[in-house]
Amino acid sequence: MRFFSLYTWTRSSHSIKTTGQKFMSQPWAGGVTLLACVVVAMLLANLPATAHLYHQFLETSLSITISNEDFTIVFPKEMNVEKFINDILMVVFFFTVGLEIKREIVCGELSNVKKALLPVIAAAGGMLVPALIYTLFNSGTITAGGWGIPTATDIAFAIGIMSILGNKVPISLKIFLTALAIADDLGAILVVALFYGGDINLPLLCIAIALLFLVFIMNKLGEKRMMFYLIPAIAVWFLFYYSGIHSTMAGVVMAFMIPMNARFSRSYLNRCCNEYIISISKVDNNNSEEEQTFPNESQRHCLQRISNITNNSIGMSYRLEQTLNPWVNFLIMPIFALANAGVVIPDISFFNIFQSLPIEGIGYVGMGIFFGLLLGKPFGITIASFIAIKCKVGAMPKGASWKMLFAVACLGGIGFTMSIFVDTLSFGELEPATTNIIRSSGKIAVLLGSLCSGIIGSILISLFHKMEANKQSA
Repeated sequence: MRFFSLYTWTRSSHSIKTTGQKFMSQPWAGGVTLLACVVVAMLLANLPATAHLYHQFLETSLSITISNEDFTIVFPKEMNVEKFINDILMVVFFFTVGLEIKREIVCGELSNVKKALLPVIAAAGGMLVPALIYTLFNSGTITAGGWGIPTATDIAFAIGIMSILGNKVPISLKIFLTALAIADDLGAILVVALFYGGDINLPLLCIAIALLFLVFIMNKLGEKRMMFYLIPAIAVWFLFYYSGIHSTMAGVVMAFMIPMNARFSRSYLNRCCNEYIISISKVDNNNSEEEQTFPNESQRHCLQRISNITNNSIGMSYRLEQTLNPWVNFLIMPIFALANAGVVIPDISFFNIFQSLPIEGIGYVGMGIFFGLLLGKPFGITIASFIAIKCKVGAMPKGASWKMLFAVACLGGIGFTMSIFVDTLSFGELEPATTNIIRSSGKIAVLLGSLCSGIIGSILISLFHKMEANKQSA
């Protein structure tokens, strides 16, 4: 009976693992997971039984305090659960984004001028127009600094919806939107670095730059061992955190320092693996073949060496990206959503983003973000693409029409992760109570704008695909 129970448990755990792996391999899985976490966060923040515990948990201090009569040291400064998620876990997210951007620049859709120009120009238009729309609603008010909130595209949701739509979206437009989202991420990173940091501590920043320069030289000299990049990465994070540059930027900068070339060449891989395979194949003449156990001690050594060599024959940048992606998509981003999407809704009128908040000197934050995402993104992307193609700087994606390009551009209005992140950095110069109200209103607008963009984009893609199919069959 005990054996049967163990066998049943083993089979069921294997089945669960297989199901989980299948789910995680789906391109829409990340978006579905994020959406579920948004719903859970909203419930936790608003249900009477959980609201107090939810906010109390996020405000729990994680700083270490060392004190005596003469001095007090708090390390890291003002660190709580929410800041740990936004300033430490999100560093890993930005590090992965940086690795992805670098890969696309080196050998992907942004690897040459002809490939990169159209999505880069479209991304620039898709950032400029939403920022202008937000500014129109908030110019001259205390909320004018939130213009960066509606400028970002969430690549996980956008790709997830395109995968659900299947062959309704031309492959060329899928590539176009993916490259655009990557360029958009780079733009959002620059916006955060330049406009949403704190007061700069120049001596610490100079030390960080000097350390980054040493890492750059080490890269150029051909160093490809991971520990020589991991230790400086931690040091750069601390220096950025205390210098006033947002600490997540340390992840992006270090990602660009990681070498893409493999440690071992193909010829070295072939030679060494062949030698070890020959060694494994040899039979010990002192023992009969039946008495030998595979692998024995020497064979285990050979197998470990083959594993090490093959592993290091793949570039460190690619290995890190593949290793971190599941953790980022199914752990870090969901945790970020749980911590930041929990907006307190005092009453149903809070969803009315078309009215100004009852705070003196405030603009229309909700309207600026909502229309920035819903209208600014698709029109900005389409207009910039039209100018680039008409000026022959870029070429229309193969098999695409202007109607379908506009429909896909609507999916660019799904801001979510980056937009909420920028929202958490905005309005910090105001009173804490005022800041919390404005940020909560901004998050609601991001969620509604992203939801409407996804729905409208999906409807338009399905409609235009049907129209084109009917035209071809007529």
